[in-house]
Amino acid sequence: MSFAALTACGAGNNAQSLGIKPDTATASVDNIAIQNANVITQSKTGEAGPAVVSATIFNKGATEQTLDSITLPGGAGTVKLTGASGSGGVTVPAQGSIVIGGKGNASAVIEDGTALTKKIGGVQDVVFKLSKTGDVKLEAFVVPSSADGYADFGPGSAPAPAASPSPSGQPGAEGTEGAEGAEKPEGGEKPEGADASNAPETPAG
Repeated sequence: MSFAALTACGAGNNAQSLGIKPDTATASVDNIAIQNANVITQSKTGEAGPAVVSATIFNKGATEQTLDSITLPGGAGTVKLTGASGSGGVTVPAQGSIVIGGKGNASAVIEDGTALTKKIGGVQDVVFKLSKTGDVKLEAFVVPSSADGYADFGPGSAPAPAASPSPSGQPGAEGTEGAEGAEKPEGGEKPEGADASNAPETPAG
């Protein structure tokens, strides 16, 4: 089944207005509803680099809640949460919603998402922990960032490896100093046979 087919089932009337791609990964506990949850990886299986969790969290309650953590059971990696401002926590306002993932939104990044690329096309258990509601569990689709509609929400590429330092000397240069026949006179010593009184201070070249 294609990713387009997986996303054919709408997750709510708000999905389009929030600019995210709807799918069937949803869950609700008390006043909290989570929709459009995905784990977005690098483009190819085995490709190194970060992965991200994207989702929309709705709070129907009268008080705000903080998103304390997102975890991926099964050792799939640690998720780092960052607020929309680039720092601080993630708060879901009362009678409001937030989007996780995408430019200008809060982010949830798995620094090493290589293992998750092996689940592309499948699902990954995800647990959202809210300050008042507690755990909200669901199975999120694992999709590559190259899939249609996910590029704006996916992770960046892995950083390029640092360039190797250049050798300090040219090949074959080692040991040339003091080579046979190339030794320079020490201390201005004059060539053998030169008249000490008339010879110049440096050997004629």
